[in-house]
Amino acid sequence: MAEQQDQSSEDAVMARAGQAVMLHRAGDREEARNRLLELWTEIGEHGDPLHRVTIAHYMADTQDDPADELAWDLRALTAADVLTDERVGQHHRSLEVRAFYPSLHLNLAADYVKLHREDEARAHIRRARGAIGTLGDDAYGNGIRAAIERLELRLGEGGDGGPVGPPRREE
Repeated sequence: MAEQQDQSSEDAVMARAGQAVMLHRAGDREEARNRLLELWTEIGEHGDPLHRVTIAHYMADTQDDPADELAWDLRALTAADVLTDERVGQHHRSLEVRAFYPSLHLNLAADYVKLHREDEARAHIRRARGAIGTLGDDAYGNGIRAAIERLELRLGEGGDGGPVGPPRREE
């Protein structure tokens, strides 16, 4: 019975995070940020790594200040580093932790570009590129690969190095 209660409370955290993400995508950035911060406060800095990586990843998207966005993306990466495939599998059987890294490093690279820290941006875009083999040949994987290519071009890491517009965050 305790295991069922734990699982349902974990599902509740992910469901609430999903609701906040939907609010953000619908244009209510402030309410999404408030709800995600409330969840973060509930789970704490040392809570379930799946919850932490999810909340921090989406919390970064709601930030107005690029330095705050970077801080949340770093929290997401830190949580991913201690997350296990077993824990991810409890949430969704087909997920693996390693598939999180292309997006996490892409987002960090984009953050560093916004902060004019190109060396750090290049380091993370290279890590994102190195991890893309974990992605499927589907809309999500193709979107991440395309975003990596755009940011590589912007950073002069591939192609002709010409401007290709601002980086977009991909989920």
